[in-house]
Amino acid sequence: MASFQKRGKTWQYTISRMVKGKSKPIRKGGFKTKKEAQIAASEMELELQKGVTPKLKPISLYDYFENWYRVFKFDVTNSTKTHYVYTLNIIEKYFGHTPIQQITKEEYQKFLNWFGETHAKETADKINIHIRGAVREAIDEGIIRIDFTRNAKVIGKVPAKKKSEKHLNYHESQLLISELIENLSNGLGYYLLLLAITTGLRYGELVGLTHEDFNFDNNTLRINKTWGYSRKMHIGFEPTKNPQSERVIRVDHVTMNLYQDLLSRLPKNEYDLIFYSHTSKYKVISNTNANKLLRKVLLSLDIKPITVHGLRHTHASLLLYKRNSIYYVSERLGHADIETTLRDYAHVIKELREEDESLMTNAFIEMYNSTSSSDALTTINN
Repeated sequence: MASFQKRGKTWQYTISRMVKGKSKPIRKGGFKTKKEAQIAASEMELELQKGVTPKLKPISLYDYFENWYRVFKFDVTNSTKTHYVYTLNIIEKYFGHTPIQQITKEEYQKFLNWFGETHAKETADKINIHIRGAVREAIDEGIIRIDFTRNAKVIGKVPAKKKSEKHLNYHESQLLISELIENLSNGLGYYLLLLAITTGLRYGELVGLTHEDFNFDNNTLRINKTWGYSRKMHIGFEPTKNPQSERVIRVDHVTMNLYQDLLSRLPKNEYDLIFYSHTSKYKVISNTNANKLLRKVLLSLDIKPITVHGLRHTHASLLLYKRNSIYYVSERLGHADIETTLRDYAHVIKELREEDESLMTNAFIEMYNSTSSSDALTTINN
């Protein structure tokens, strides 16, 4: 049987309980009204009747999240781990060591509002996704009962770079590819940029390529590893970002012919890397230098510069505009799930949908035009 007491401005419930012949009551406070305390007490009593042992020891959201990502996200790359560490630092900055059991939906929404004031919505989305994953696990463990992240609204008041600015259009892509091919003799960096736009590989996947990954008989490229190219990443080879990123993709024969010629002339190195650089700290062409080269080439073509990662977006956008299915694009890019592709390329999908609607209406108009007016009216009347 539960009893209720007012402690200052909040209410507390106490549920009598015997464990191995000893009195071990359950107490929980912090409720704004007696009604809230009564509801919570009823739910707790129901759980006790089902034989569920409540986990009453408070644990901070900070401690729980840290343990969660270390246990359940242990197999992600070092680069991805840095995102979880960033989320952990944000949790500490706002919540401190507030117990996860005390965080309400209202308080969590205030947190998202606070974060969104100084960040882009894209960044706030990632923070929310991380925390939501940990909270759902906490519910499964019986540590908390309510998903305080459910239906939370993510905002972002700092303008994010528009997706349309992160990739080249079809004409710009043609100009870039032509310019890169003309300058292949000027350095390995041009080959890297060409492969980036024709395959859509992540930078770590690009610089992790070895001779054995190229199959010139089938014009395919195997992606089964990455290479650490910055201080935030692993050293040397490491698995791909996720299991879905291990893949074999087909590459156009022009690009493959150019690479077959390159590999026949490329000096061997101890790692068998294609984009090896003995002067680089990380033994490969640096991301910084690749971005500098791309910027130089694009400016020479009077094209607004994008990053090397933007070439990945360009590749995907070109495939979608050429009516490749979203499922194929997702698989080719090595996304963890189709939702990632839908989210990242929503702007392209929206444009294509508008075109589809126009094609649909035009198709029926053409049918009407191919039918005489009297026939059309007769069809409608019937």
